[in-house]
Formats: sequence, structure tokens, C-alpha cells
Amino acid sequence: GIPSRFFFYFLGIPSLPVPIAGKYSKEINEQKASDKNDNQVEFRIAKLNQVWEKAIRMQLAPVRLSELHSDLKIQEKDELQWKKLKAEGLDEDGEREAKLRRNFNIILAKYGMDGKKDTRALDSNRLKDHDVKDGDTFDDPRLDKLWNKAKTSGKFSDEELQTLQREFHHHKDKINEYNIVMDTVSRTEEIHKNVISPLEGDMKEHVVHKKHADLKQRMRDLNQGFERLRKITHEGYSADSEFKEPRVIELWEMAKRSNLTEVELDSLKEELRHFETKVEKHQHYQEQLELSHQKLRHVEALGDEEHIMRNKEKYNALAEKAREMGYKMKKHLQDLTNKISQNGLQHNEL
Repeated sequence: GIPSRFFFYFLGIPSLPVPIAGKYSKEINEQKASDKNDNQVEFRIAKLNQVWEKAIRMQLAPVRLSELHSDLKIQEKDELQWKKLKAEGLDEDGEREAKLRRNFNIILAKYGMDGKKDTRALDSNRLKDHDVKDGDTFDDPRLDKLWNKAKTSGKFSDEELQTLQREFHHHKDKINEYNIVMDTVSRTEEIHKNVISPLEGDMKEHVVHKKHADLKQRMRDLNQGFERLRKITHEGYSADSEFKEPRVIELWEMAKRSNLTEVELDSLKEELRHFETKVEKHQHYQEQLELSHQKLRHVEALGDEEHIMRNKEKYNALAEKAREMGYKMKKHLQDLTNKISQNGLQHNEL
């Protein structure tokens, strides 16, 4: 794979030695991470810690910081799992490693840490739907045109328009993510071209092929997502539409296309309802975190130490809760996606 220094080059961080997979003992994994000076650190993997510390220096907004934390936690879980597999001699073709690297690059780009100056912000910091102005655009002519059509069609209640707007934003985020992956793939291929190592030829071909398969799948998802938005814009929401949260709607649509039986679909629908509650709860905590941050800023301006202390404690407790819930929600999303796509895969292979 690419030497770790390429990661750190994008972060503007000097390269670090990467721990050898076999050295990861159970105790190290289970204790609270600490660095060589015995200071407690947030993550057990050096490069993730450096991203986190950089985000704090950049003073990312509280909700973005909380989102980043849960994204890094998921990445940490996946990397530690992969290290175990690698130690057992699995992932010989480097496929999982390449996927991990791709996910890491998505995180860097998503939070503006990939060294690019463009403002390709995947801003999941949209909390209050009603704050979005009428002239709100989705940086995509097709989406903008469709949204204007939906807004003026008279087919939607205010509440339905809010749901639809969330779906449009979710689709926009997916377009951004696709562009990041595309960018990463072409950048990696450039690096590969410059690394002359004939022995790795077939392996590199395989990994590049997998990346293109991932891109194709993402493009298919985007097309299906856009078709769905087009259909809803023209026909309105059907009376039996099950869910309101874009990620849940997407999973449900994916499940209906897979080869799950009626019984399995019913059980999944129940699980998706629970998941949607989790997502709503997480959003509620994010809103509370945002409000708590505003209050803290206000109190700090007044300068009463005791008051500041109390608000800081409340803010820190909320930040902790929002991160924890973000992680649980994203892990659940990952599990559900794997469960559904494995069924879909079997179906496609028949």
C-alpha cells in the first residue's frame, strides 16, 4: 500500500512509523490510550489522534467536532479490526486496507483537512431545517431545478417539504462524497504509477479494480437516489411512506431492492424504526449542544467565573453524550448497511 507518510503529507504532519500489526496486544487495545509521555490521548491510532488535535486547533464548530469524533471512532474500530485480521494472515489482497484508506481520505476531505483550499464542505451541520433560506441551493443544477419544482408544486405540506429538503441535502452530501472518492482514486493511481515495483503489479491491478467497482456502486446509488427524488417531486409522498430520515429511507429502499423475504423485510422495518428513533435522538442532542455552546459564549462574555464553570461542565457533558450517540448511531448504520447489502449481493450473483 501507500506509505503512511502520504497520509501525513495531506495533513501537513511529519510521517510517523506505523505499528506492526502483530504488536497490537489485547491489553493495549482495551486500556485507555496514552502516548509515550503517558498523557491520555483520545484515539489509539496515531494518525487519528493527529486529525483530532488538528480539528481542535482549527476550532471546528461544536457539532462538526462531535461528528468528526464519531467518524474517527468508527475508523478506529475498523482499523483495529483490520490489524487483527492482518495479524491472522487475512486480507492478503489488501482490499480492506484500501477501503480503510479511502474512508480515511473521505474523513480528511469532509472536514476540510485534505490540504485542499476549495470549499467542498460536506456540511452535516444543518440542524434547524427552518433556518434554510428560500434561495437555498444544492450546488447542483439538476437538484436545484427539481427542488424549485417541488417547492412551487403545492403537492407538499410544510412538514413534507422539510423531509424532502433533508433528502435533497443527503443526496448532495452523497455527490460530494462520490467526488472525494473519485479524487482519491485518481490521486492514488498517480502515486502507484510512480512507484515501480513489478512484483506488486497484479495486486495493484486488483485494488484499482476494487476501487472502480466502489465508484460504480456509488454512481448506481446516486442514480437511484436521484430517480427517487424525481419521482417524489412529481408524485408527492405516498400515503404509506414509512420513514422521514434520509438515511433510513435510503436503507429501506435498498432493502426493498434486495432479495429479503416478506418476513425478513417486516423484521427489518421494525429495526429501522428503532434506528430512526436513534437518529432523531442524536439530532436532538446536537441541537442541545449547539444551544449550550451559544449560552457558554454568552456567559463567557459576562465574565462570572462560577457561572462559566457551570456552563462549561454542562457543555462538556453534552459534547460527550453527542459523540457517544453519534458513534452508536453510525455503528448501527454500518451494521444495517452490511446486513442489507450482503443480501443484495447474493441476489445479484444468482
